[in-house]
Amino acid sequence: MHIELFSSLLYAGLFPARHLHVSGVLVDTGTAGTIATVGAPRQPVSLPTNAAESLPGWAVLSLALGSALCIVALAWWIPYRMMRLQRTQVRNAERAAAESARNAEIASMTRGLAHEIKNPLSTVVLNAQLLREEILDSPLDETDRASMSRRVDTLAREAARLRDILTDFLRYAGRLQLDRRHCDLRDAVTEISDFFMPQAEQAGVRFVVDMDRHPVIVDADPSLLKQALLNLLLNSVQAMQDLPEDRARTLQLSVYADPPEHRNESPRCAAIDVEDTGPGLTQEMRQHAFEPYHTTKPGGNGLGLATARRIVEAHGGSIEALEAIDGHGARFRITLPLAETASDAPVPR
Repeated sequence: MHIELFSSLLYAGLFPARHLHVSGVLVDTGTAGTIATVGAPRQPVSLPTNAAESLPGWAVLSLALGSALCIVALAWWIPYRMMRLQRTQVRNAERAAAESARNAEIASMTRGLAHEIKNPLSTVVLNAQLLREEILDSPLDETDRASMSRRVDTLAREAARLRDILTDFLRYAGRLQLDRRHCDLRDAVTEISDFFMPQAEQAGVRFVVDMDRHPVIVDADPSLLKQALLNLLLNSVQAMQDLPEDRARTLQLSVYADPPEHRNESPRCAAIDVEDTGPGLTQEMRQHAFEPYHTTKPGGNGLGLATARRIVEAHGGSIEALEAIDGHGARFRITLPLAETASDAPVPR
């Protein structure tokens, strides 16, 4: 008969660093008159006996004591480990809270610093423009006047670029305060398209607007949504600037309820698509398009799309870069939940 008691193995598993042999492993060796008591690392000790069933009293006592010690050890170890785990969790929470407070402090200081830098830059731009006018009216000869004008123009242009970078940063890093109201997305699209149309025409871009025949009602801040749309439109126009002259430059802005991909979902949603005929986006570019400071355009700061995402997500919506329908260009989609009154209405077919 083979008898194995695994209490020592159990204890070894619980305390691998402090392996205490609280009981032996009794193994019937199969040799008449001999039972070996083996404890890790299994060094046999021979005991005379007539049969495996007639264990000596000290062996039974050893097993009982070993089991008791194992239970006592577990009763001590479990609360100890729980206490250690709780202490670790408390320390981690304290470190996370301290890091969060530090990050908030740094963010506040950064916003303040950006404001302090932005204001003098605006003054530099204004004075550069005034200086250029004075140069044009000065009695200098034509060559000197043109040279000084170019230098002042460069100064004004770079100062304006830095000012715009700071403006985008403050818009991205600032606190969003949503003034939510029931609004028709078609109204927001109409207003932003009227505002953007002259800029698109100046860039040689054909701007097309397509809207749902029915109201598309959402709970949103119209001003912030128009800012997100403007960022997407500017991104598309900039992407098409380097296209060959013979290639069409078209930008389409569409708004509608219940996009086909989400038509059977609940709650219902609205979609705004911005699609252009630019060079398009690779899979990797689509994955990183909305990350701050990620840009492939010369002179870009990578905050326009990141700000758009922040605004959309603050409204409980989503924004994504998709493949263009015809395989050419880029397509961005904003998805927003419809207002409750609108989502209760039947889906137009």
